[in-house]
Amino acid sequence: MKAARTHADELIVGLVSISDRASGGAYEDKGLPGLRDWLTRAMKSSWQQHERLIPDEQPVIERTLIELVDDIGCDLVLTTGGTGPARRDVTPEATLAVATREMPGFGEQMRRVSLEFVPTAILSRQVGVIRETADHAALIINLPGQPKSIQETLEGLRDEQGKVRVAGIFAAVPYCIQLIGGPYVETNDAVCKAFRPKTAVRATS
Repeated sequence: MKAARTHADELIVGLVSISDRASGGAYEDKGLPGLRDWLTRAMKSSWQQHERLIPDEQPVIERTLIELVDDIGCDLVLTTGGTGPARRDVTPEATLAVATREMPGFGEQMRRVSLEFVPTAILSRQVGVIRETADHAALIINLPGQPKSIQETLEGLRDEQGKVRVAGIFAAVPYCIQLIGGPYVETNDAVCKAFRPKTAVRATS
């Protein structure tokens, strides 16, 4: 069933944590709280979330992404976990399988941010894609598994004066959603300032 927006510019977000052990109850999931907490700080526009905690099974991941986009009508889906080189890490494969278009800049920038901290960032295989149906489109982005890494890749890096040194990927998300026909999303500039060309900025009354 399609989610109902409270108004035209409410963002509908799917949050997916992918982990065999967390979904099986072996330990507490940290992915969903990490995503939720960051969005709560970063979003200025209203938004609603639809959360899923699932195992590292490609068919399950594919079904979940399709459900969130096609059935619920999410404008944005953020996944966390399952993006490394281990055999059970199949999130990128599942994401690409349901995509209609790939957005390689998201994965490139996430690795660039993470390389500021750890050389093993080159092992990350996160992807960004668009999934389109006849009347809807959504942006799907794979994020790292740890809350600290989620924040770093979404938010970017700042210097001691607070100036952005390396841009986080979320700065480009609102304009991307706008371009594919989604709502006009505004962010909290103190956390992550959204970038749009001047011609795409909505006039304020």
